[in-house]
Amino acid sequence: MYPPMRKDFISLTLTEQDSRNYNNSKNWRRQSCWRKWKQLSRLQRSLILFLLAVLVVCGIATYPSLAERWGGLHADLQIQRTWSIQSTYIRSNRVCQSAAENPGSEGLASASEVQARNVVDPLDPRPVVPGIIPDLDSKMALVLPEPSHLVSPVTLVPWCPSTGHPSFQKQRKPFPNKRGPPGLQHRVQKRGNISESEVKEREGPALKGGAEEEEGEKPLVSWRGAMIEADQATEPQPSAKENEAPLSLDRGVQVPPAPGGVSERQEAVVEAFRHAWKGYKEFAWGHDELKPISKSYGEWFGLGLTLIDALDTMWILGLKEEFKEAKQWVSTELSFTKNVDVNLFESTIRILGGLLSTYHLTQDSLFLDKAKDIGARLMPAFNTPSKIPYSDVNIGRGSAHPPRWTSDSTVAEVTSIQLEFRELSRLTQDDWYQKAVDSVMKHVHKLEGKHDGLVPMFINTNSGQFTHLGVYTLGARADSYYEYLLKQWIQGGKKETELLEDYLQAVEGVKKNLLRKSEPRKLTFVGELSHNHFSPKMDHLVCFLPGTLALGAHNGLPAEHMELAQQLVETCYQMYAQIETGLSPEIVQFNLMPRNGNDVEVKPADRHNLLRPETVESLFYLYRFTRDKKYQDWGWEIFQSFNKYTRVPTGGFSSISNVRNPESPDPRDKMESFFLGETLKYFYLLFSDDFDLISLDKYVFNTEAHPLPIWPSS
Repeated sequence: MYPPMRKDFISLTLTEQDSRNYNNSKNWRRQSCWRKWKQLSRLQRSLILFLLAVLVVCGIATYPSLAERWGGLHADLQIQRTWSIQSTYIRSNRVCQSAAENPGSEGLASASEVQARNVVDPLDPRPVVPGIIPDLDSKMALVLPEPSHLVSPVTLVPWCPSTGHPSFQKQRKPFPNKRGPPGLQHRVQKRGNISESEVKEREGPALKGGAEEEEGEKPLVSWRGAMIEADQATEPQPSAKENEAPLSLDRGVQVPPAPGGVSERQEAVVEAFRHAWKGYKEFAWGHDELKPISKSYGEWFGLGLTLIDALDTMWILGLKEEFKEAKQWVSTELSFTKNVDVNLFESTIRILGGLLSTYHLTQDSLFLDKAKDIGARLMPAFNTPSKIPYSDVNIGRGSAHPPRWTSDSTVAEVTSIQLEFRELSRLTQDDWYQKAVDSVMKHVHKLEGKHDGLVPMFINTNSGQFTHLGVYTLGARADSYYEYLLKQWIQGGKKETELLEDYLQAVEGVKKNLLRKSEPRKLTFVGELSHNHFSPKMDHLVCFLPGTLALGAHNGLPAEHMELAQQLVETCYQMYAQIETGLSPEIVQFNLMPRNGNDVEVKPADRHNLLRPETVESLFYLYRFTRDKKYQDWGWEIFQSFNKYTRVPTGGFSSISNVRNPESPDPRDKMESFFLGETLKYFYLLFSDDFDLISLDKYVFNTEAHPLPIWPSS
């Protein structure tokens, strides 16, 4: 027999103490990553940490633009909802009106029936332009805003009388007031800054049986999140003007009658100025420019440009309280000791010119003392090899330099500072200022490179010679050279014959080289010449020329200058009238061949309007010298368009980017200082029949509309 088999067993014990075993636990993963990190060299770890720090910094830097993009998308959705609600509201009102007129139709009406009843669409942004009719002043409605205590977030509940039910209900919340110093302005979300105050929409019921028209609410035009008053300039229909009572604000608030000698149109200009000043005072006090959409401010020189530019305007308009506040700021806050670079030309025409003009109107020595201070601080600009001044001056350090990218100055800048410095010499009995600016004019007078009296756009501060030869324009960089030739001659008592000779030769050069007529209306316009090639391009800036020509004719120059002025000012008016918003673009292209029935074409890059004054300025001169009321009427149309498309409810006016799109003009969120210093001032003077108010036989306006006295003949 065999013995039984032995069974052997092996005992194996497994333990969990070996940390290298993989079990996918979080604790194991953390330990593994830490070991791998410790295995890296110190250089490798440093490089990884550096890259992470760079990514964090980049993320922080790009956050504002991303936030703005997200905020813009949110604002666009809000705008779409707003317009959808407004469209529903308009349709419901039309249904109610149709039901009231046709009781058996249950308020339903076709589009053709609505059009046949002449129902005005409140969403139609096109201005109601008054015709040129006799005695328009006595019939024109005064453009005034709603009372400030009523401009607040409201619940809009129009009532449908035919059904007895509300046709629409919507309540909106106010948006926060966003302000901040200049360093934070780039972080303001423009598209999200819808104004706090909202106004109700105008209902506009039809008039029947001679009943008075009920006053409704003013609709708003939404521009990418910015709510702008859309009905400021709309005239009442003729039926509403008949037998009308004294003018009143919305909701029945009575307006006192205009004082003797001040027309209703002038009162409208005063109201517009107060509205602009309200925004500046609340959001930009003491700063250079108001940004009315974002309710903030912009700085250029940090010298309160808007306030100084508007001083003499306030005095002329009779705004004594506003003037008193501004004067207090000039007395206590205005200082020229800042370490800041300023542009010689802009500082001269706006600050020095504004202070000198205000001194002459008020005889307050405060403004003359400030003018002496800034005038002396600008003089280092003339320390050049050629005596052609540099473009930039540091008024704190007393140094000057050309722009970083060139040693050239523009011809307009160096030849459009003479009126101000000459007047400063006369007041201070110090010929230092006048000698400096007169030497520039004498140098340019004998300089080669002109073409029939027309000058190039640039001049070198080292050599004193013209540069970029062959390009001749009356637009930007050359315009005010021609203006100041005539005005210096008038300022000095018509004795400086070299200035007159240069002016007359230049006018002949314009007629010979730059004048053409457009198609189909045969409008006379001023183009440009580039290396013997004519371009039918005309800047809005060129619209200073009709007023200058008329001023010369008034002072004894050929009568044909007045005829040309009348032709050109009509062209400038058509630059407004042929545009959808009634506002001129910055640049137009005239058609030399018939095309689309219009004389003007506008390139996409030129469609902006900066609230410029040149056309209103020329209308003022033409009305003063001809007494033709059509110039006042043209100016009133332009004023209404400014009120309709550029006025911001919370205060101020904004330049716009697209004059061809009434539904979305796209505000630029900037009110230039010259809107108060020039545009509104010329509007007020245009609408005045008091021809002794800043008499053109006693004063000459600088290129920023600041009146300076004509020197006595002695």
